[in-house]
Amino acid sequence: MSYQALYRVWRPGTFQDVVGQTHITKTLQNAIVQEKFSHAYIFSGPRGTGKTSAAKIFAKTINCEHAPVKEPCNECAACRGIQEGSINDIIEMDAASNTSVEDVREIRDKVKYAASSVPYKVYIIDEVHMISTSAFNALLKTLEEPPKHVVFILATTEPHKIPLTVASRCQRFDFKPISNKSIVERMRTVIEAEQIAVSDEALETIALAAEGGMRDALSILDQAISYSDERVEVEDVLAVTGGVAQGILTDIVKAMHHQDVQKALTLLDELIQNGKDPARFVYDLIYFLRDLLLYKSAPTLEDILERAMVDEPFKQLAGDVSENWIQDAITQLNQCQQEIKWSTSPKVFIEIAILTITNQNAQTEERQNAVDPEAVTRLTGRLEQLEKELTALKESPAPVKQQAPGPEPRRQKPRTSKNSYNIPYEKIRSVLDTAEKPILNEVQSQWASFLSQLKSTSAPAHATIQDSKPAAASRDTLIVQFKYEIHCALFLDNQDTVESVLTSVTGKKWTIIPIPVNNWQELRNEYLSRQEQSASRQEDQQEDSLVEEARKLVGDELLEIHEQ
Repeated sequence: MSYQALYRVWRPGTFQDVVGQTHITKTLQNAIVQEKFSHAYIFSGPRGTGKTSAAKIFAKTINCEHAPVKEPCNECAACRGIQEGSINDIIEMDAASNTSVEDVREIRDKVKYAASSVPYKVYIIDEVHMISTSAFNALLKTLEEPPKHVVFILATTEPHKIPLTVASRCQRFDFKPISNKSIVERMRTVIEAEQIAVSDEALETIALAAEGGMRDALSILDQAISYSDERVEVEDVLAVTGGVAQGILTDIVKAMHHQDVQKALTLLDELIQNGKDPARFVYDLIYFLRDLLLYKSAPTLEDILERAMVDEPFKQLAGDVSENWIQDAITQLNQCQQEIKWSTSPKVFIEIAILTITNQNAQTEERQNAVDPEAVTRLTGRLEQLEKELTALKESPAPVKQQAPGPEPRRQKPRTSKNSYNIPYEKIRSVLDTAEKPILNEVQSQWASFLSQLKSTSAPAHATIQDSKPAAASRDTLIVQFKYEIHCALFLDNQDTVESVLTSVTGKKWTIIPIPVNNWQELRNEYLSRQEQSASRQEDQQEDSLVEEARKLVGDELLEIHEQ
């Protein structure tokens, strides 16, 4: 096979080619020129940041025929042999497959022999944290006092797993994630040399997806080139990485901020139907909101954005949303990200998160629009008066004529959707007839403990009821108001679990009846209105009976009736 992957063809050959690690390459170059380099190094850092490449360049530089130099010539026999892997004195090991004590003892036995082809024998051990503890212990003495002709370079992505006894015998260099700007500049060099057409937006998207790894960036570029036709565009990169276009993320955030539930859920459904990974979507959305928050807080931080490109729609969105809204949205999505890890239905949790975020503005406005204190005083006085009148009527009841019931509240038409929910109005009315405020207060005082217990018992059940609250309670039935009808429908799938946990917390068996908050307010107002009308009718009838008794005593001629 003649073709080689781009990351292999463009593997760094000199310290200058190692992208984004100047703090390391400059230190190593100065040590080599001054002939003060150490006998053992630890190269740590994320994948694809140049650890193994830097180790190989180091081996070439100290063994170059022109040494001491800052860069290998890559032309002498030593440099070419090391680059091609034909010199046996440069030993590259994969610790993942050489973890035993016997493997390390073999190194310890051979290390005392001088190099045969070059001045220094170099051991490059990749993923060294995979070596067992006993193998590390066998290597300790050799690391502390190796022969003068031997250099050890230990590369790892998890330096915290290296025993301190080993780490203290080495110089440690931490390779950092490569900036998006440096990755883009390196890829431009590659595509110009390879004569490949790639749009600037595609390069930026590849750099974002690479997450600081140059090798990952070149691998994604290679895939996108194979996928595209003549020119690599953003759509090609998104197709091979499974990422979500920034335009779609912008539209979803805008829809949630404008409380457009239908558009936000429609966009989500289209993404899932097109095969996008739900977990990756949440991950991208969190980082997009993070970049939006940073840009809104300090527009000069454009260079450290990780998922977003600062275009005109992005700037406009940053001007529309508030910092508090973004922070609340990130909190909700982070909770969603944790829950979908263990769920077989991640879309449900994402939909609930979107609904919760979408309603943040409405909830804030409700809190801000406080009720007029004078109106509260008037209503309180009116309720006290009605209570007194009802008490008086109970003490001297009068016959009540049968009255036609009040108008039924407007009911939603049944839908064929799987998320539809038929509200049991008659059951709720019967509960209201026997509801008691002390019972409701008792349930409300235990509601937080109940939600905590439910979350540890069943995360899916908790997700369906976490934003609900008790509205009314009789001795064995609890009316719970939910934000939307979809929440009620989802709750029914987990009703047995919820009622079981509530029973265990309160010590009392409950039947829960869910109702959307809008329908609850309508039904509650209708119920209170009927109660008030009933009390008024009883009062009128009592007055009529008094007039009739007065007429019998004094007659119509002497009777005068004054309206109050």
